[in-house]
Amino acid sequence: MIQVREAIIEDYPRVLELIHELATFEKEPDAVQVNVEELIKHGSGDHPLFKCFVGLYKERIEGIALCYPRFSTWKGKTIHLEDLIVTQEMRGVGLGKALYNQVMNYAFEQQVKRVEWVVLDWNTSAIEFYKNTGATILEDWNLAQMDEESLKKYVLRNESI
Repeated sequence: MIQVREAIIEDYPRVLELIHELATFEKEPDAVQVNVEELIKHGSGDHPLFKCFVGLYKERIEGIALCYPRFSTWKGKTIHLEDLIVTQEMRGVGLGKALYNQVMNYAFEQQVKRVEWVVLDWNTSAIEFYKNTGATILEDWNLAQMDEESLKKYVLRNESI
């Protein structure tokens, strides 16, 4: 009943639906700016920026795992797991574990030194799941981000320097 495979172009409308579902779950329903065309452009072709795996349950896409390569100055080649999403209705059937396994197998095949991701501190079920797989949750690091508007203000403010 569960199948995991690499996403194909025809999957990206459903992938975007799941991204929106995750944004709603994370209490940010209006935060998604990416569209299907961007997913296709950056997730396919000769030099894709990311790898997307889809998880099917009874032949319907009910989950995704999206990851991409990074480089650590301490470790070298790494993979960042951007999102692991399973629809609310399909949680608990093993789809998330199957997607997680796919990413970890892919990372192992890529011979990376580390796989990393971010998990919200209130998502206790995800934290427990990750801990049970042997992952370390780093509680002493803070996530820093600069959004598009902040980046623009920063660059324009510092142009004369």
